[in-house]
Amino acid sequence: MTPQSPKSMGVSGSNEAIHQEVVFKASAERIYHILTDTKTFDRVVAASGAMQNMALGNAPTQISMELGGSFSLFGGYISGRQLELTPGVRIVQAWRSAGWKPHIYSVAKFELAEHTGGVELTFDQTGFPNGEGASLANGWHEHYWAPISKILA
Repeated sequence: MTPQSPKSMGVSGSNEAIHQEVVFKASAERIYHILTDTKTFDRVVAASGAMQNMALGNAPTQISMELGGSFSLFGGYISGRQLELTPGVRIVQAWRSAGWKPHIYSVAKFELAEHTGGVELTFDQTGFPNGEGASLANGWHEHYWAPISKILA
């Protein structure tokens, strides 16, 4: 049997991915709490200004702390399921934007590691529609990392 090329076997080599590393002056437990607690994440949403600057829905922030549980953020514009929850260490989510086709989910992974003077958050996102990478990468900075830094200040 002749080996086939990856492309002829349906393997795509053109999918976008996001990798970001951010250092916060906080503990890993504090950052984990911010990302997984409904009331605290509401403060991130408020600090981001997204609800005033974007035409988002008005659904309340909801974040399940249960494995397999759902979350809804930014007026319901962002939603998904918790795939892995390791307190103070890792969050993995099936994550989607309301603007995507209904069956499309990306995988968003937040890894936390102690760092001099705080914690380093290593973020990776894969599986989103091609062409969305730059907008999503900017959104993570504007609507997650910068507001979290404001809350911690």
